[in-house]
Amino acid sequence: MKYLIVGLGNPGDEYQDTRHNIGYRILDAFAKASNIVFEDRRYGFVAYTSVKNCQLVLLKPTTYMNLSGNAVRYWMNKEKIEPENLLIVVDDLSLPLGTLRLKGQGGAGGHNGLRHIEQILCSQMYARLRMGIGNDFPRGAQCDFVLSSFGPDDNAIIESQFPTAIEMIKSFCLSGLNFTMNHYNKRKPTLPSANTPSEEKPDAEK
Repeated sequence: MKYLIVGLGNPGDEYQDTRHNIGYRILDAFAKASNIVFEDRRYGFVAYTSVKNCQLVLLKPTTYMNLSGNAVRYWMNKEKIEPENLLIVVDDLSLPLGTLRLKGQGGAGGHNGLRHIEQILCSQMYARLRMGIGNDFPRGAQCDFVLSSFGPDDNAIIESQFPTAIEMIKSFCLSGLNFTMNHYNKRKPTLPSANTPSEEKPDAEK
């Protein structure tokens, strides 16, 4: 079985640590844990790995967020991957910071990347792994918020959830959507210890 795992984000150093690039960061953590590296290919950075009897194609689209569907369609066709074996890893404003939720279908919820994937695939029937990025921003400032960087405390919470996100991706491939949702969706984020210092990172340029 072959799966396409897509981490949504924007290419470029200026976007690297932004809230909107959670999909990129989770796939980077997956690649690091699997001792694989991404290559710059058509429409995205791509890496290959396997988990038991499953082949995984990891994709970080370089089309920018609002054209993510072009990369998804190209690599689904190239690798001959069915929609039920597609998983999109994405940030979510509606979930508490660090919370992970897997869904098998649904609307875009105002997310430009998901909206374009839906338009290109002509379907909402694809799995998505969502990570909460919080929603502490004034009215009308959503765009600035998602394109800003995490503070050190919030970043520590986000990074503490990467191992669970990797587990969920593997479980989706090995055990299926329903098992993974039932096993993981009710879990609450495990917050890092208050005694663990976090390394402060400078804000990304706007």
